[in-house]
Parts: sequence; structure tokens; C-alpha cells
Amino acid sequence: MAVRSTAAPPTPWSRSLAEPDIHQTAYVHSSCNLIGNVHLGANVIIAPGTSIRADEGTPFYIGENTNIQDGVVIHGLEQGRVIGDDGEKYSVWIGKSASITHMALIHGPAYVGDSCFIGFRSTVFNARVGAGCIVMMHALIQDVEIPPGKYVASGSIITTQQQADRLPDVQDQDQQFAHHVVGINQALRAGYRCAEDLKCITPIRDELNVSGAKSYTSITVEELDRSSEVASKLGAETIEQVRYLLEQGYKIGTEHVDQRRFRTGSWQSCKAIETRSLGQAIAALESCLVDHSGEYVRLFGIDNGRKRVLETIIQRPDGVVSNGTSSFKAPAATSYSSYNGNGNGNGAVASGSLSAETINQIRQLLAKGYKIGTEHVDERRFRTGTWQNCQPIETNSANEVVAALEDCMVSHQGEYVRLIGIDAKAKRRVLETIIQRPNGQVVSSGTAKPAATSYGGGTATVTSTRLSAEVVDQLRQLLQGGLKITLEHVDQRRFRTGTWASAGQIEARTERDAIAAVEACLSEYPGEYVRLIGIDTAAKRRVLEAIIQRP
Repeated sequence: MAVRSTAAPPTPWSRSLAEPDIHQTAYVHSSCNLIGNVHLGANVIIAPGTSIRADEGTPFYIGENTNIQDGVVIHGLEQGRVIGDDGEKYSVWIGKSASITHMALIHGPAYVGDSCFIGFRSTVFNARVGAGCIVMMHALIQDVEIPPGKYVASGSIITTQQQADRLPDVQDQDQQFAHHVVGINQALRAGYRCAEDLKCITPIRDELNVSGAKSYTSITVEELDRSSEVASKLGAETIEQVRYLLEQGYKIGTEHVDQRRFRTGSWQSCKAIETRSLGQAIAALESCLVDHSGEYVRLFGIDNGRKRVLETIIQRPDGVVSNGTSSFKAPAATSYSSYNGNGNGNGAVASGSLSAETINQIRQLLAKGYKIGTEHVDERRFRTGTWQNCQPIETNSANEVVAALEDCMVSHQGEYVRLIGIDAKAKRRVLETIIQRPNGQVVSSGTAKPAATSYGGGTATVTSTRLSAEVVDQLRQLLQGGLKITLEHVDQRRFRTGTWASAGQIEARTERDAIAAVEACLSEYPGEYVRLIGIDTAAKRRVLEAIIQRP
């Protein structure tokens, strides 16, 4: 492994000429720049294109099993230090089993605790992020201390301690995802090391060249450092999911369903998988796929409390889901993957029909424990608000929710279809947004042609000259739910970094006044993005984020 690592240069504040300390089991890609007093623990993986420079702020510590992904920059100021878990002073401390994902920036003084997840292009500067925190994409964390186990949503700007203390707790599914990413990157580390070792890679090449036969063993990721990887027609991601479940002590289950019963969620179990051997588990999975070709098959883990984890569809009627990529052919037969193994989590569900904004709303609703429903109506009945339910959606899997939504859209082409978020405990709706119109799919909830929305069976009508019908409907729902309504805006340049600024709170108590306030805001910020925010003040969390104007 030819690692591009150098000693720290002599400077007015340091003449130590310290060099990186790299554990023998770590993998550092040759295109990574590694400079100065940087400690890399056991089983660390440093992906291509990263820059880790302990030449100004120093030293850096990166704990065992941590993955630093493509394009990450780690640097530190000459002044300022944090206290690591060993009681010593560091410019940057990153704990064990953490994931610093693509293009993230960790700038010291900074502390990132054990098992943290820092999402794409997020920045941590002069801050402490407690153990087990999940920071999603395009977030800024500066001058604060995030308590352990907190969730930071995509695009958040956390620069005051009051904001940090009000963050929601991480959910179980977020923790499972973060652990999954660590497992995937451990397999990548072992695979890269194997690829550079002739003794390890030669038998694999010979097997592929000579017979192409598949051999399954019960090897672990650690054994891969000395041997070859499992070969299977299943995608590498599915194999890694099976390995991860076995390593964590979960039982493995599989279910199948035909296309007709898929709409009602009537899954049936395949033969139980009792083995703890990776090879035998893969063989059992492939047997289930063959026995139920032309059907949906899904894989899941079962913990000691008989709760399902990492539920993923691994076969659809049009073929096997492989490596987390989409094999899209038609809206009702799109392949999805719950996790892509490189830090892209629940928000990374792929769809051929739904906008990214709609998928993000689905993910947020599921993360908050809300149920999801769909309704449809033709153009004539739309004017009287006579909506009808599509098939019930009982699943908590984002993949299956997306599939059910697209199925409803296909079944009711030429009609309106809307997505509904339901707070089952409070027995109220927290979101209603139209995702399909007779003239095609709603791609975003930006400004639209003048529209009129009727409520209460046509007894009252509120008309907007600038807002679409679904935005007016969202305002009504927020007002009826007693939720706080605010607006945020951002120009095109800052939109890329998610640096939204508040446009103020809407104090209106009637729909008409709320619409007027929103339209005034749109006029005040022409040529900018404007988004509508609904806040549950009691739970101290956002229940709606919808962009209502685009440049």
C-alpha cells in the first residue's frame, strides 16, 4: 500500500516534524494526502481524494473502525484544542466506528464522538458532537456542543447552544443505518487490502477465469484481509447486509409476495434461515429467490426483542436488486435500496416518478413515527374535495412506501393523488401534499398558476393568486393543527450549502391572512428559494418543510 503521507512542515509554532502513525490494519488510499501528527487506529479506511493535514492545528486522532470517505477535508486552527477520550489535548478527535461521509469538513478545534455519522458536505467547526449523533447532509455545526444521541436534519444550521439543546433524539432506524455504513466500509477496507495483495487476489482471479464457480464460506471481514471475498449472484450490498446481521447476532428472515398481493402487503415467509454461516445463509437466500422468481422477495433481520431491522427488498418481478442501484423500467416496478453503503441513508431512496422533495417528506414522516396514506380524486370531484383512499400503506419501509405511492399514481392516471402524513396518537393529519395532477406529476411545490382550493365540501373557498392549491391546503392543515408557521429564504448561491435565513413567523389566524402573509414574503424575495415551515412547538420539532418558490 503506497500511502502518500509526509511529516509536518517546520513552522513558527511547531518544529516537531511529526509523521502519521498508521495502524497496520488501516487502509489509506494512495490519492489521500496525510500530513503530520495523525493517528489512525485499527481498521480505519481513508477513501480516495481525502485531505488530512495536521500541519497547523495538531495532533489529530481517528479511532478504530472509523471510515473517512471521498473528498473529506480534516484540518485545524493553530489555536484551540479539544479534550479527547484519553484525556489528552487534540486539534481534531474522531472516535471509534464513526462515519465522515463524502465531502464533509471537520475543522479543528473539533470533537466527533464514537459511532457518529456526519453526512455529505456537512461542516463541524469549533464544536463538539457527542457520541452516537447523526448529522445529515449540508448541515453546519459551529461554536456549540451537541449532546450525545441527537439527530441533526439536512440543511440545519446549529450555531447557538439553545439550538443544540433542542435537537431531537436519534431513532433506532438511524442508529441501525449508521452501524450498517460502518459494516459496509469495513468490507471495502478489507476488499481494497485484498486487491493489493497478490496472495489474496490471485485465487479469486483464477476462480473467475477457470470456472466462474461460486463458493460460499462463513468467512468474516477480518478473514477477508487474508483470503478472498464471497462470490454470489446477489449484489455485494446484500451480502454485506447478511454478514452484518450475522455479526450482530440477528436472526435472518425472508418473505415473498406476488404482484397482486404486494399492493395489500400480504407477504408470506420463505423457509426459515437458522444458520450462522454466511455461505449457508446466502445459499438459502438464493434458493428463496429461485423458488419465487417473478415475485418480490425481501430480507430482514430479527433482534432478540423480535423486532425487525434492515428490511430490504432484494428481488422484484423484473429481477434482483443488485448493489443498491435502480433497475427502473416502469413506475410500478422500480428497484430501491434502503442503504447504499456509502453514507446515503433513508433519503437515498430512488424513484422514477416521485420528486426528491416528496421522497424526503416520506423519509421525515417515517422517521417521526407517522403513518402514511394516499388519496385520489378526479377533476370533477376535486372541486368539492371528495377524495377517496388508495390501498392502505401499513409498512414502515421507505422503499415500499414509494412503491405503493407509485402504484397508486399508475392506477389513477389522469387524476389528482395526494400524500398524507398521519399522527396516529393524536388522530390528526400533519401533512397533505398533492404529488400528481391530471396533467402530470407535481415535481416541486414552487409557484404555480392561480388556483382555487375548496374546503369543507365546497362550503368555503380561499383563492390565491400566487400559491398552488397544495400550498394553500398545507397552510390550512397547519392552522387547523395549531402549529407554528414560519418562512425561510435563500439565494441560489447559498442554496447549495443549505444556508437558509428566516423570513419571519406568520401570526395569522385565518387562511386568508396566512395566504396574504406568504404571498407578501414571496414578493419580498423574488428570484430566491422560499420554503414553508410547520413547527410542533410542544414536541419542539418541524413537521413540514416545503419549498414554495424557486428562482
